[in-house]
Amino acid sequence: MFAYILKRILLMIPTLLGVLLVTFAVIQFVPGGPVEQVMSQLNARTTGGEGGAGPSSAYRGRQGVDPAQVEELKKLYGFDKPAPERFVRMVINYARFDLGQSFVHHKDVLELVKEKLPVSITLGLWTFILSYLVSVPLGIAKAVRAGSRFDFMTSLLVLIGFAIPGFVLGVALLVLFGGGSFVQWFPLRGLTSANWAELSWWGKVTDYLWHITLPVTASVMGSFAIITMLTKNSFLDEIRKQYVMTARAKGLDERKVLWKHVFRNALIPLVTGFPSAFVGAFFTGSLLIETLFTLDGLGLLSYESVIRRDYPVVLGTLYLFTLIGLATKLISDLCYVWVDPRVKFD
Repeated sequence: MFAYILKRILLMIPTLLGVLLVTFAVIQFVPGGPVEQVMSQLNARTTGGEGGAGPSSAYRGRQGVDPAQVEELKKLYGFDKPAPERFVRMVINYARFDLGQSFVHHKDVLELVKEKLPVSITLGLWTFILSYLVSVPLGIAKAVRAGSRFDFMTSLLVLIGFAIPGFVLGVALLVLFGGGSFVQWFPLRGLTSANWAELSWWGKVTDYLWHITLPVTASVMGSFAIITMLTKNSFLDEIRKQYVMTARAKGLDERKVLWKHVFRNALIPLVTGFPSAFVGAFFTGSLLIETLFTLDGLGLLSYESVIRRDYPVVLGTLYLFTLIGLATKLISDLCYVWVDPRVKFD
């Protein structure tokens, strides 16, 4: 086991370096970087533009700007050194968990991630909890009643929910219940009201739940189908095995057969995927859901960083999330041994 874990950890290093190298190389050829954006702003001011608005502020690269200013800006953003040297320095800093400073926000990337994380945790945690609380019991009920009308109707409902994109459902919920064309039962944006600090403890809880209802509903609907059908198929596979027929032949109660014999084996696929789902819920916040409901989370931060060419944030968050993803994958594989001792990695 120790040798397997050590080998997997060592394999993470080239994987991580490969992801960073490919992204870093692509960034070198993307136009409109931070230096070019400042050049555009200087051009706009020189030609009389205001704040980047109007035709005079159109992107013109380095045209009409003093070359000395260009060199100063390149030095300011660290682009005065060759790309290989910058990549090596970046990797060394990342090994110390120094993710650099944002060009736009002028803050450490790690601090920015910590600021945005609560919003993504809120969406991810509620989505994760509701998905498992609803889908696992529903999948078991469908397996026990396989082929019945209940099975058919619930399959139809969860598949319809899976087919509707989250952002489309979010728009529909806002139109119906967020003050669109019908009623305004829920707020349009944010996680809390402006006067949240002045509310009582119970008032804060209800205000938070009031704000989170629509975005969580839009996020969670698509995840029901996968977990439900996985649970159902896993239970059906186990129910049809010989040991279940033997237990029934011995006269054991059906409930005891289901929960004592079938339950543990049938949950192996769900339990082994549990770490990935749990950690992924925090770091895979939906960009469209966050944008739609004006939730300032990691998804929105990543999108804005790409659009505004905030390279330290792009590469820093990529490094952090890739590292977490690789570690989570290792934990998921180790869960196979914990759940099923018959699995041997050698």
